[in-house]
Amino acid sequence: MSAAKSMRDALYEEPGPKTRRKMLVGTALSLAALAALVAWVVYRFWVTGQLAPKYWELFSWRTTWRYLFAGLEGTFAVALTAAVLSIILGMLLMLGRTSHVRPLSVVCAVLTNVLRGIPSLLFIYFFFFAMPNLGIKMPAFWMLCIPVTLAASGVLAEVFRAGVNAVPRGQTEAGLSIGLSRWKVKTKIVLPQAVRLVIPSLISQLVVVVKDTALAYVVSYPDLMQNAQVLRTNYDALVSTFLVVALIYIVINCLINKVAVYVSRRTGVKIIR
Repeated sequence: MSAAKSMRDALYEEPGPKTRRKMLVGTALSLAALAALVAWVVYRFWVTGQLAPKYWELFSWRTTWRYLFAGLEGTFAVALTAAVLSIILGMLLMLGRTSHVRPLSVVCAVLTNVLRGIPSLLFIYFFFFAMPNLGIKMPAFWMLCIPVTLAASGVLAEVFRAGVNAVPRGQTEAGLSIGLSRWKVKTKIVLPQAVRLVIPSLISQLVVVVKDTALAYVVSYPDLMQNAQVLRTNYDALVSTFLVVALIYIVINCLINKVAVYVSRRTGVKIIR
């Protein structure tokens, strides 16, 4: 028996035979209920004709996949741009909020809470409808990218702040005691450690950014979801198109989560959610 104990072993007793049987029965019943639900959904699709070959044959064409992957390139372009910008803006908000300048700290705290509280869709509506009325015109790429950036930056600001708070306070006091300014202590001692602590969480937050890009249909930006809408309209293939696109999103987000977990294990840092 290994001497090392997991957190579960430390907090809970090992389940006995009776508990194991209950767990087994519960798992079996849950799987049976899930299988029944899937069977019912498939049956409804079959009854309504959604499983007819005419709705699925378009996915045997190379042109269909080329069109979807062209949209996927648009999704990646927005997601990566928004991710970089939101990291920068989130870092600036965190620095402002943790500043000892009281007015700046209050303003950044309010901005962070506002950005976290407003859905991406409302930001997109503002840029799509309000900005043109103000005489400001911008490409569809930025009408999608900026709102996604704003929504994500509020969350990332809190992730960065959690990383800063995780750095032992004694290190800040030690830096101040040897004559370093607060700014040098933060940039030379605290931030490098804080960033290392939050890297897995930053990668994990990419999942939210990628999902928010699916709102591209509002501004007619040619991403994966918008191209799927075009396919659905042209071929009247509602279920098949959105099911395939959903699977693509699931694969992408699972891969991002796997990368986050891998980095977390390699660095020994827990993902902050």
